[in-house]
Amino acid sequence: MYIIKLNAIDSTNTYLKDLATVSLPKDYTVVVADLQTNGKGQMGAKWSSEEGKSLTVSVFKRLLDFKVTDQFYISMAVALAITNALNCFKIPQLHIKWPNDILSSNNKICGILIENVIKTNKLQGSIIGFGLNVNQKFFENLPQASSMSLLTGVVYSKDEVLLEVLKQLKIYFKILESQKFEEIKLAYEDLLFRKDKPSTFVNSKNERFSGIIKGVSETGLLQVWMEDNVVEFFDLKEIKLLY
Repeated sequence: MYIIKLNAIDSTNTYLKDLATVSLPKDYTVVVADLQTNGKGQMGAKWSSEEGKSLTVSVFKRLLDFKVTDQFYISMAVALAITNALNCFKIPQLHIKWPNDILSSNNKICGILIENVIKTNKLQGSIIGFGLNVNQKFFENLPQASSMSLLTGVVYSKDEVLLEVLKQLKIYFKILESQKFEEIKLAYEDLLFRKDKPSTFVNSKNERFSGIIKGVSETGLLQVWMEDNVVEFFDLKEIKLLY
């Protein structure tokens, strides 16, 4: 494992992407920043954190024998790894909000952004970026955000938390590399936020509708049982869960 620690950077994911354009980084190259000035989330969303209070990390994982069509399993494995790490610190009521936000009860404590490196239609590796709220106390204009410390009253060692996350990532990537895809998918669906509960969604036309989350497809589409007893599948750009 090769860990690069930085005081400040625009984006740890961008840092690794720039490295990958020159040559593939070593397996489990880790970039950690105390301050990320232009952190990215899903669909271009910004990720902001209080300096020194949270983990802003990107990890490069080589995946030379992995099929491009199976890339959502990477997302599922990463979400499970971070959830399992948080379980080790007794964070309560953990769920995965599709596709890969980590919640404690209804509060978001971790966001994940995975950017795959693909050359000539072959997967070379994954840049796994995550922002984990560890000891942060204030979240301006983010009413649904929280941190490990706010949830438990404990002040955590960021290095200890990071090492546990990296340990769990290695465990789950071994499961992936053993092709135990069904095991990953079942574990992921078991932790899906609002699964099997009536929920309200909004679509790309800003129309609200009701449905029940039943699971995900192998490519990461959300499976929703609609009011007319028809099961439909939605991409990330097509649907948003309101909670």
